[in-house]
Formats: sequence, structure tokens, C-alpha cells
Amino acid sequence: EEYVGHEVDEAEMRSLTPEKVAPFYKARYWDKVKGDDLPGGVDHAIFDYAVNSGVGRAAKALQAAAGVTVDGAIGPKTLAAVASKDPEDMVDAICDGRMAFLRSLNTFDTFRI
Repeated sequence: EEYVGHEVDEAEMRSLTPEKVAPFYKARYWDKVKGDDLPGGVDHAIFDYAVNSGVGRAAKALQAAAGVTVDGAIGPKTLAAVASKDPEDMVDAICDGRMAFLRSLNTFDTFRI
């Protein structure tokens, strides 16, 4: 509703296509986590994290994995630190941190897969 500027009914939601929602995901998540500036693999791990757990939490996870100050603002220092790391190691660190976060939720036992 907020994104399209009007109320959305079930029929409109069911009619969504990847082409219709791509601009939303790009603007609300990909661009905010600087997806175009991240190495392959790291970009998708952080994008998925942002979509499912919030942009701020994803940014902080990226910073923690990169070993920089965790402030939630992905800037030049974060990007430089990420670029200096092995992408596979970064993905592993991000995913390990994400799993630790999910396990810490009091709903984990109910909704875990």
C-alpha cells in the first residue's frame, strides 16, 4: 500500500509478477544494502537477509562479518573491508550470524525449518 500509493486488494496481490515487484525490491532492499557494490554471493546473502530480517539488521551483519564498526550504515569503509575479504568466508560469516540470530528468537522452535 505504502509503495504503490493506494490500498491493495487480494486480486492485485495475486496478479503480481516478477516484473511488477522487481522495482520495489530493488529500491527497498537491494539499493539500500549497496547490492551493486558487493561481491557476488555476498550481495545475495545480504539482500536475502534484508528482505527477511530488515535492512538495518542486514547492514549490521555485513559489518560484523567484515570486522568494521557496526553502525548499520554501509559506506566506503564497510565496502572497502568487504572487498578485502574472501567472498566465501564473508557468506559463511553472514549466514552463521544470521542463523545465530534466528536461533535466539523465542519463536524459533515453532517456526524453524
